[in-house]
Amino acid sequence: MKAVTSVLVVGAGTSGLALAILLAREGVHVDVAEIRSDADTLGSGITVQGNALRVLRELGVWEEVAAAGFAFDSLGMRAPDGTLLAEIPDVRTGGPDLPATVGMNRPDLTALLGAAARAAGARLRLGLTVNGLAEDPGGVGVRLSDGTSRRYDVVVGADGIRSTVRRMIGIDTRPAPNGMGIWRIHTRRPAGVERTELVYGGPCFIAGYCPTGPDTMYAYLVERAGAYADLTGRERAGRMAALSEGYGGVWDGIRADIAASDRVNYTWFESLLVEAPWNRGRVVLIGDAAHACPPTLAQGAAQGLEDALVLAELLLSAEAVDQRLFDAFAARRFARVRTVVEASVTLARWQLEGARDADVPGMMRKVSALVSELP
Repeated sequence: MKAVTSVLVVGAGTSGLALAILLAREGVHVDVAEIRSDADTLGSGITVQGNALRVLRELGVWEEVAAAGFAFDSLGMRAPDGTLLAEIPDVRTGGPDLPATVGMNRPDLTALLGAAARAAGARLRLGLTVNGLAEDPGGVGVRLSDGTSRRYDVVVGADGIRSTVRRMIGIDTRPAPNGMGIWRIHTRRPAGVERTELVYGGPCFIAGYCPTGPDTMYAYLVERAGAYADLTGRERAGRMAALSEGYGGVWDGIRADIAASDRVNYTWFESLLVEAPWNRGRVVLIGDAAHACPPTLAQGAAQGLEDALVLAELLLSAEAVDQRLFDAFAARRFARVRTVVEASVTLARWQLEGARDADVPGMMRKVSALVSELP
């Protein structure tokens, strides 16, 4: 008899939905509680590295991801005026039969995973969250925000960097700002943009763009963090457009789209790493609820997807729900995640400090080699 027959996943992001798919298709009763009323609207553009694609293939959605996104195998480096400086082959961290990277619209990825979770038998409950948890030796009693209650064998907090579940189980680790802020816009893709291209220099630390589909891409500018949270949509567009004046080439077209937009997004870079183990009793954290990093290595979603894959394997094979199960999870995940988080934070710090002797290529090779290994 299976030790785990019912699981509540709190959060319908990439990590939570991936776990729901893996468990539900093996006959586990899975409920997914998502506080937002429309989970498909979460986020903007996303860069999906090969090790994340490897998990998406295991979930059965790789073909849909390939059709919805834009695959590429190299990275372009440009000068602020748009001159191409280098074309660097990217590492296929998911293996030789998958591209190095796929850029796509994050809501499209969420929608694909949501549909796959429902098809596997998971129940997605939108506009719902957890108000209370009460564990006993046989399970976890959950009080939901609609006034109902239910018991589960395991509860999984996949509810993001400001996780409610993390707080409820007494873990007080909080996200820390890294000193950088990022402006993002989803925009039109010129025919010549066929990979991520980056500029280091000009008025920003990084100016970049990534194709997300046949005619779309997202573009971003990274500067020192500022107090821009209260700006209106038009004011955010004005700030991003002004920063983009320092860049030529493709940025000339992006700038016109920024000026016409009221949907420019601004957030700070933040990091978080909960010390192992990531559980308290039968309640466990995955994804950004347990670890988050600035997007300097584009590994945030990938590490959350790997969490889901490993935790599902352990839950499905468990003979008992006890600390040994969760210690095994931590043993397979913590050191790998810590390396990725620390490397991402270090890359951001080097840029903030203007470090000229930093071994950026060496750091990136180290992480690529690590994530190329199976989790």
